[in-house]
Amino acid sequence: MPMIFPLLSEYRSAQTYTQQWFYQSSVFDISSCPITYYGQKYEQLYVNITSGNVTVCFNGFFSPETGGDCIVERSQGTESFYFWTESYPYHDYCIFVIYCNNVSVFLYHTVKFDLSSKYSWYPLGTFGNTVSTVFELQVGGTTVDTVNFTSHSYYYEYYYYYYYSFNISGCRHSGQMYRPGTVINSPETCFSLTCDETAVLHTSSCGPQERCQGNNICTLDTMLASTCTVTGPTIIDVNGQIDSIQDRCAYSLFSTPTLPDFQVVGNFRDRRRKDVSFLDSVTLRVDGHYIHLEQGGRVQLDDSTLTLNSSPQLVHGVQLSKDQTGVTAKLSLSNLNISVFFDGDTAQIHLERPAGSSVEGLCGNSSRSLSDLRLSEYSSTSCEMQYSETADGTIDCNSVTERCNLLKEAPFSSCNSDINPEPYITACTDTLCKYPAVDGLDCQFLKAYARACSLHNHTLDGWTSKTGCSSEAFCQDRTCSDHEFCGEKTVDGDTRCFCRAIFASKYQANNSLGDPTVCKENSASVTLVGCLLEDKGIDYSALHLNDPTCRGQVDELSHMVTFSFNSSNSCGTEVTTNNSQVIYKNTIMPQNSSSDVITRHDQIYIDFSCIQTQPDIKTATFRIRHSSVIHHITSGVWDYTLIMKAFTDASRTQAVDSSTEVQLNQKIWVELKTDGLDGDMVVMVTDSCWATDQPSPDSTPRYDLIINGCANPADQTVQVKGNGLGTSNYFSFNMFEFTGGSGEVYLHCKLHVCPKQNNCVPTCPGAAHRRRYARSKYEGESFISMAWTH
Repeated sequence: MPMIFPLLSEYRSAQTYTQQWFYQSSVFDISSCPITYYGQKYEQLYVNITSGNVTVCFNGFFSPETGGDCIVERSQGTESFYFWTESYPYHDYCIFVIYCNNVSVFLYHTVKFDLSSKYSWYPLGTFGNTVSTVFELQVGGTTVDTVNFTSHSYYYEYYYYYYYSFNISGCRHSGQMYRPGTVINSPETCFSLTCDETAVLHTSSCGPQERCQGNNICTLDTMLASTCTVTGPTIIDVNGQIDSIQDRCAYSLFSTPTLPDFQVVGNFRDRRRKDVSFLDSVTLRVDGHYIHLEQGGRVQLDDSTLTLNSSPQLVHGVQLSKDQTGVTAKLSLSNLNISVFFDGDTAQIHLERPAGSSVEGLCGNSSRSLSDLRLSEYSSTSCEMQYSETADGTIDCNSVTERCNLLKEAPFSSCNSDINPEPYITACTDTLCKYPAVDGLDCQFLKAYARACSLHNHTLDGWTSKTGCSSEAFCQDRTCSDHEFCGEKTVDGDTRCFCRAIFASKYQANNSLGDPTVCKENSASVTLVGCLLEDKGIDYSALHLNDPTCRGQVDELSHMVTFSFNSSNSCGTEVTTNNSQVIYKNTIMPQNSSSDVITRHDQIYIDFSCIQTQPDIKTATFRIRHSSVIHHITSGVWDYTLIMKAFTDASRTQAVDSSTEVQLNQKIWVELKTDGLDGDMVVMVTDSCWATDQPSPDSTPRYDLIINGCANPADQTVQVKGNGLGTSNYFSFNMFEFTGGSGEVYLHCKLHVCPKQNNCVPTCPGAAHRRRYARSKYEGESFISMAWTH
């Protein structure tokens, strides 16, 4: 195979060169003669020869599909690749040759001057057929140009071959590629661009404080355009200065004395760590109304949710619109244009304002301290609380720095002269060196810089493919509650709502998944935290109570899951007693399948219960003529009322009151009744009743009316009805007084609450067919007393 070189015999004695053939994929160091490809200089070649074509890349990639700057030949069956550097007394140049089917195509770049303008490739003779070869010129994985070569056969030193040459130097600007010799002039925008024959780029446009009036005429602009970027915990103000929020609170981002009724507020909240804050939402205060821009693209006006699309919707003078990148709010006044963009992670406030006008808040050059700009009335958390956590030892800060420094490389570098990347790099490294690169955070700062560049008319083509990022908003259209944030799952890259670290810490400290049991009237409920269940891989819809038909109800706003039972639906509640309490217990458990031999998720079994304390009432003295005895019993938050009332008739309709004259040996009916107990679950049992002539139930003399739940067999006037059958019972006796006493009689009763399932009816003489009364189970009974005087 012949050596191929320029036909410049006058210099051949002085030339020096290096050459290398490639027959398989290889990496070649060309630092001695670097290649400039569309204005970007490279010192390595990545040659990939596969499947009958050749790809030559420059920036660390072996194929354009992975975002490389590459030259691809597909039309010929490529056999080999040839690189050649050559040095002459008056010039140096680099040539690489794609050799395929006896066709040699020269692609070159000169260091000192353009080879094509000084020398030429010319044939010694032309023979026979022509050969066509097609090259795709790729930048950032995108084809920016296609070159078609039609070559003829040539003869040199006894060899016939084909060759063609093409200069690959070129220029690039704002993501666009230009060949040498390109001239662009736009009088309407006052922009001109020249990529001269030596591939040197020249551009001109109006100055930073000028505006194009057309016909290439620039005039001094009295309006100043500036951008403030707020991303993560960092604020990059309109002057490029950087500040950082350390707490979790709301701060004024922008205000101006010319608009006293307008303010932009940023609310900073925690996410996976308690000690790192993130911009969580943006609020616009306009004429007493509040427009909240939140994560997931949700927008709320005061207390109502707005539905937005790409068509602007006017709300109190603010134009609101939403697309796949985020939400934009625009406001135009006489001398101020404001655009507020928020994608759930980053806010960018773009201002067009009179030169010299003041910008207050974190976005302005304010001399006020952070504490002066703090707006605690906008915050849902305590601004004063400080948190600390141990450092994350899994973070490699060197890798973080390398990632963040991409902002100084192509294609970002084309914007560096207008937007200083250093504040964005600092924000990126400071955050990612102490917070894991999850939830899109490794792209967040790059995306913020790219959008800041776009606001200044820089289009960074190919930045997403180079960085592996997306321009779309992260967690678009996923709505989380106030105690949650939207993040990514580690398994499949999908998103869900996670508990904020501060909110979750109070549950984690107690190893709990929810709040304590709430006992109210005849119902009991327990509420579990949806995001904590998801953390453990637990699907709330697969949980139920003892009765499988009783399942949790989820609140669509808070994502809290509530399980409950009540008197109308016990849901399999178990009722038990101990010495002094009646216990109502149920269990939250998973739905099991007989085919589930193993599980790889946490299993949840949560017992929750409510209790009712046995009546605990001190003896009180009442005159029977005056009133019945009523006492309100409180057991935790489950309350019930116990009433002792006397009547003069068997139907218990004529209550004894202050005008009733009760005579000795007159029959009296005494009713013991409860209000607030669930009669489907428990009953009330009167264990004993007795009388004394003193207030103390332990005083003597003592006269028994009811013993062990049954009428005293020594007093034939006593009858007991309904004892242990429901939540009330009654008994009757003939009135008496103590011999030689003071005339005062005190009636005391001991009773308890019993689970209905236990068959609580006492066994009395004449009722032997009933189950024996299990007296030992009913300890801790208490008293209710009534007194009368004769």
